[in-house]
Amino acid sequence: MNKQEKEQRLSYLKNIVLSMPEKPGSYQFYDENHTIIYVGKAKKLKSRVSSYFHKEVDRFKTKVLVSKIRDISYTVVNTEEDALLLENSLIKKYNPRYNVLLKDGKTYPSICVTNELYPRIFKTRTINRKTGTYFGPYSHISSMYAVLELIKKLYRPRTCRIPLTREGIAQGKYKPCLDFHIKNCGGPCINRQSFDDYQHNIAQAREILKGHTREVERLLYEEMQQAAAELRFEEAEVLKNRYLALENFCSKSEVVSHTITDVDVFTIVDDDSRRNAFINYIHVTNGTINQSFTFEYKRKLDESDQELLLTAIPEIRERFKSNAKEVIVPFEIDWKLPDAEFFIPQRGDKKHLLELSEMNGRQYKFDRLKQAEKLNPEQKQTRLMKELQQKLQLPRLPYRIECFDNSNISGTDAVAGCVVFKAMKPSKSDYRKYNIKTVTGPDDYASMQEVVRRRYSRMMEEDPEQLPDLIVTDGGQGQMSVVREVVEDELHLDIPIAGLAKDDRHRTNELLYGNPPQTIGLDVKSELFHVLTRLQDEVHRYAITFHRDKRSKHALHSALDDVRGIGPKTRELLIKHFKSVKRIETADTQQLTSVIGTSKAQLVYNFFHPNEQETK
Repeated sequence: MNKQEKEQRLSYLKNIVLSMPEKPGSYQFYDENHTIIYVGKAKKLKSRVSSYFHKEVDRFKTKVLVSKIRDISYTVVNTEEDALLLENSLIKKYNPRYNVLLKDGKTYPSICVTNELYPRIFKTRTINRKTGTYFGPYSHISSMYAVLELIKKLYRPRTCRIPLTREGIAQGKYKPCLDFHIKNCGGPCINRQSFDDYQHNIAQAREILKGHTREVERLLYEEMQQAAAELRFEEAEVLKNRYLALENFCSKSEVVSHTITDVDVFTIVDDDSRRNAFINYIHVTNGTINQSFTFEYKRKLDESDQELLLTAIPEIRERFKSNAKEVIVPFEIDWKLPDAEFFIPQRGDKKHLLELSEMNGRQYKFDRLKQAEKLNPEQKQTRLMKELQQKLQLPRLPYRIECFDNSNISGTDAVAGCVVFKAMKPSKSDYRKYNIKTVTGPDDYASMQEVVRRRYSRMMEEDPEQLPDLIVTDGGQGQMSVVREVVEDELHLDIPIAGLAKDDRHRTNELLYGNPPQTIGLDVKSELFHVLTRLQDEVHRYAITFHRDKRSKHALHSALDDVRGIGPKTRELLIKHFKSVKRIETADTQQLTSVIGTSKAQLVYNFFHPNEQETK
């Protein structure tokens, strides 16, 4: 599209906007194929739609949407509540490309009540609205199984997939299955259970799935009392067992307050990328939480939390057929709902409900994250790298991290170790050991500088691409500053440097970064902190092990090891015969010759008596 065509398109769209009224309604954007790509709502149509064409709109996704618009239509309604409901119905009907999307997903199962003549009730991960009514998805699988078990125990719905018909039942076409014989089914296929009784049971099961367990409990109690009054004692016994089972199930629900009779609670939690959001819904009836579900919504544009929550509330309430007059939310919402009021609690039981809802949303987010990372372990590593990059404001993703540590005893056998983590995992083939060559005495700072200088000088010459994205020192400000002197001042390398400092008990307690170093806020219980402490523990272990090996070799070294011309077997013969190096040193050539021969005896004797050799 050339510049002239763009101007014509914008002129056409702006003319439509100018004719719009300042009344509530819903608007629809169309693409070049006259397909609806976005449905919105507005208290004032003209003001809202014109905002899309302002020059100051700088959100990328909104710009993309505006560039696709070729036509606009709108519908005027009487109230903002009607505008909200109209938008909701149009989104369901047309499923526009740029509207927020409810991600039902196949990760968590739902419970289906089929639309058959004799409905079945079962769990499923496939959503097909033509098949039946769906309740869920259930993020806590155990809760779903508890509900299914309760319904099975109370109402014994059929599990067979036979397409039952009234004519077939009347003609005796069907045979009972094992479930009937073990009393897990009432036998509607052979007319042992009447059609009306089966439908009554399914209706009560639906109420339980909606969360109206207290209402079903009350109805069962009334039916039980009536059956007993009419001397139908066997039927009353069945109803009594159902009532007790339901009462036991309800007693496990969280009781908030009996003064809260019918309330909806909604909270929203963003994922780390803000691409998705998790909206939790809790329904409270008669002081008891009887529903708690979390839904995942995918942002198509840069919708705010308020816009997203407002879009989700009518949809979720409709799904669960909720008529609650009070809707608890975490923040102000400018819109109104038909026959309901928004409320933001500040204290008390309703505030507790809001916090509980948010906690459920965060748990759902955590579960989804863990499940995704289990299927794709690289996702976890990337998340941790991005988290560290964000915490330290690094210019690039810290894929390769290197950490150094020194080890010595009073300056003797001084060594250092360098460990390498790639994608937050140890890369042991890249580990390196260093003997300290230029430093005398216990000078950790000088030793650190020597090792860093040797490592990165060589790396710059041989393979500059292997330079790390981040250097982590096993120490605080002092270690960071001496490393920075070498890396930045001497070698002129631009490599970020961080430090892991320890407390009085020698436990890592903070991450340092910057110049001058600043403490970076990091939860000591977080996964990122555990990875960093693992890096620190690994470099400490590596350096200590190298130092111990070197010290052990030094301790086992004897003067015989320095005698040129004799090997391990000769040394072994000498020690076996003379028992100690001191006796070998005082032995004459004749004694040595009797053990190892003339030529070797002369080598050993000359080594221990160099002055005699010079006088000769």
